[in-house]
Amino acid sequence: MSMTGYARVSTFEQDPALQHDALTAAGAVRVFTDYASGATAARPQLIACLDFLRPEDTLAVWRIDRLGRSVADLTTIVNDLGRRGIQFRSLTEAIDTTTIGGELVFHIFAAVAQMERRLISERTRAGLAAARARGRAGGRPTVMTPDRLTAAHAMRAQGMTLIQIAATLGVGRSSLVRALAQTGGDSTGGTTR
Repeated sequence: MSMTGYARVSTFEQDPALQHDALTAAGAVRVFTDYASGATAARPQLIACLDFLRPEDTLAVWRIDRLGRSVADLTTIVNDLGRRGIQFRSLTEAIDTTTIGGELVFHIFAAVAQMERRLISERTRAGLAAARARGRAGGRPTVMTPDRLTAAHAMRAQGMTLIQIAATLGVGRSSLVRALAQTGGDSTGGTTR
């Protein structure tokens, strides 16, 4: 039964000493540190830290944003720790799953995160439906402009392969095939055709 700390700073220029000092003062016997933005998935020291933890251990962080890239990510990590019999503690926010109150706060936090994900999903679906109702499709605009599409049809009529046409137009083969298929052009899916 021991406490392990996890610290993260965004760049090598930032100093994790404040986090290390707070975690050590709270009783962490070992502190793993990543030098990475919270948005990046590559956090090798977090993976090592999670592998290091054993049932009845406690993972401590200085602040909850040091652990998760998002509320959903944080919730997933802490729930996984709970399934493994590992407690979680955030020093700044006073979240401590070893206490009933701390566990309640975390579950409320997780419920809010789940509601936030659902609201985002509903807003996205509503926005796409509204765009379709106005005759617009969602997503990225196609690289196949009307001029490129006309040129592609002309090159195809001259017997050029899809790969040659895509290279000439500076577009991906899949974008070309999709555009030709949507306009009734020949879009034979072979590798060179």
